[in-house]
Amino acid sequence: MMRPIAVAYGRALRSQFSRRMLLLSVVPLLLSLALWGGLLYASMQPLLDWLHGVFLDYGWFQTSGSILRTLGLGFLNNVVVPLVAMLALLPLMIITSLLFIGVGAMPAIARHVSRVQFPQLERKEGGSFLGSLGVNVSGIVVFALLWIVTVPLYALAPLALVVQAVLWGWLTARVMSYDALSIHASLDERRAIVRAHRRQLLAIGTVSGLLGALPGIVWIGGALLSVVLFPVLAVLSIWLYLVIFIFTGLWFQYFCLQALADLRAGATLDKAAP
Repeated sequence: MMRPIAVAYGRALRSQFSRRMLLLSVVPLLLSLALWGGLLYASMQPLLDWLHGVFLDYGWFQTSGSILRTLGLGFLNNVVVPLVAMLALLPLMIITSLLFIGVGAMPAIARHVSRVQFPQLERKEGGSFLGSLGVNVSGIVVFALLWIVTVPLYALAPLALVVQAVLWGWLTARVMSYDALSIHASLDERRAIVRAHRRQLLAIGTVSGLLGALPGIVWIGGALLSVVLFPVLAVLSIWLYLVIFIFTGLWFQYFCLQALADLRAGATLDKAAP
């Protein structure tokens, strides 16, 4: 069970540090920076002012201070407004990064893995752009809603890390297994692979989710030390998300195409058997 995951991990790691894959993060990074640079410049201060007013109007400073002091984190009450703003923006940053990777990088990842490792694998085109878009959008909507619901868990950092990893595991397994198989697998083959390897796909997604928690920790942790670092850390976090997404895409691609090759090899043997 674990060996195919480990083999795919090793192949993805080698590919990740190739010049082609590193350059692949440039276009999504520029798109993300253009989007988030404009949004943060235009709306960050109004957002902070609005949140500050809400906290004053509803007495949330006293509530948050009481909760944080109970947890031994009373010092955070001075930065609770920018912290809430960061936690609200973080899932949006993840979503846009994932969309840009899906549109701008996954097709190139599929071509790279196919050419390097599976040049003889027949393409059956069981997926489509609209199908991928539907899977991405529906998964992202559910992910965003669950993220919002679980934001209070950040008061208990270890639990928040586990929850975030599980959310990432579900989202990446759903989105990237479709994209990884859409070109080469037929509809029936894709469904069979997802059904047979559901646990392995979720395991890959969950490990990737733990990696995906790192940019958020860097961003929020560093910004708590100095809110002035907010834009710089936001840029760094976006780039880290993109690199992790590319690695995750490679990992899923190697695993899924190997599973597809094995499925077809098994079908061929079944047909040849008397």
